[in-house]
Amino acid sequence: MPFYEYQCQDCGRLFDKYVRSITSRTEVICPDCGSPDCEKSLSLFSSTGASRHAGSGADSCLPSG
Repeated sequence: MPFYEYQCQDCGRLFDKYVRSITSRTEVICPDCGSPDCEKSLSLFSSTGASRHAGSGADSCLPSG
């Protein structure tokens, strides 16, 4: 049950929409202007502590000792 990010093609607003299932048809309407002309945006996510485990933290490139 993910959240997707959408952008209204009429007013440009970015907003999140909870979608019950990937396969279900969900009507997406802009919360600002009411337009149904909205497209799913590429959305990046982060997870607390993910950078520690992925080796992308600042100290991961420092030599030990």
